Formats: sequence, structure tokens, C-alpha cells
Amino acid sequence: MIIIVGLGNPGQKFNHTRHNAGFEALDFFAKKNEFPKFEFSKKHHSLISVKTHAHILKNVSMEKMTDEKVILAKPQTFMNDSGLAVKKLLSNVNCQLSNVIVVHDDIDIELGKLKISKDSGAGGHKGVESIINTLGTKDFIRLKIGVAADDKLAEEVVLKKFTPEEQKMLKLIIEKTSGAIEYLIKNGLEKTMNKYNKSLD
Repeated sequence: MIIIVGLGNPGQKFNHTRHNAGFEALDFFAKKNEFPKFEFSKKHHSLISVKTHAHILKNVSMEKMTDEKVILAKPQTFMNDSGLAVKKLLSNVNCQLSNVIVVHDDIDIELGKLKISKDSGAGGHKGVESIINTLGTKDFIRLKIGVAADDKLAEEVVLKKFTPEEQKMLKLIIEKTSGAIEYLIKNGLEKTMNKYNKSLD
């Protein structure tokens, strides 16, 4: 089993804001890979979509899985309490932490860039900080979507909507992120980091 968590804030007023890049990436990935419609799970405090025997699981290189299932989750707890939803997910399904992928925005990375990491600090991201604090570990995979803007005041930047020009760049990086998730599942972390992190050099 693999769990892919996209971080964001629920509610229409947060649509297309920088902090919701994780939600947008998961929506694109779900559509591209023909996942079922997201449904709210009160037990998991998240919008959930599950697919079994997905084509992306062919020749899987990630850790040994208990079953051939991919769970997509969009926590509905608001960003600062994302850890609650992730903990609920892990306590209700049989999934190794090494098979958890968290997709989120990063204001320290240039818009249009993507960085993949594991066992790294929160870097000021409140959603990631919540997950680390709640789980008591930072040993999970992260896909960081660059959303940097000229204004460096983090709390203001992350809730800003993208300009039309930025939306074009976001669309490209969302597609790239989806491809990176597929590549990660099939080829493992090391090869994926070597392939996708090179663009940051």
C-alpha cells in the first residue's frame, strides 16, 4: 500500500492559492491515473480516493507492500493540523511510513521547480511541521512544489492566489509533480531524486 497526501486548506476561498499546490497536484494525479472521485472520510478527516491494482504499481520499486492499493488523501483539517489526518490514516490502514508521500508547497523554492526529499525538517512549513510533531518522526518522503514569490512574508505569500502568468508555470510544475510521483513509485527514491532534483542546480 502507498499513501499519497496532498496538503492544502479546505474551502473555495483557498482554491488556487500557493498553499494549496499539494491539493492541485493530487487532483491532477488522480485524474491522469483515473482514480475514483474523492469522497470525504470522517474517520480519516480527509477527502479520500482509493485505487487497487493501479497500472502505476506495475514493477513497483518502493518498500514491500501489504496490498496493491494506492490511497490519495487531501486532509480537511486545515494546514496547521495536517498531522492529525495523516496519523488517522496510518492508524486505520496497514502502510509503512516509508510508503507515505507528502506533496506540498514550498516558498523557498523557485516557482516552477520541484524538490524531492526524505527525513528533512519542516523548513517553516506549518503542515509538514504538524505531521512531524504528530507522528514523532520526519522519516517520510516529500515532494516540494516551488511557489516562491517576490514578497517573502511567508504567512501572506502562501495564501495569495497565483497570477494568470504564474498559473501557466504552476500547470507545468503540477504535471511534472504527477510524473515524479509515478516515477518514484516505479523506480524508488534514489533514482527519483537524481532525476528530478538536478533541475535545482
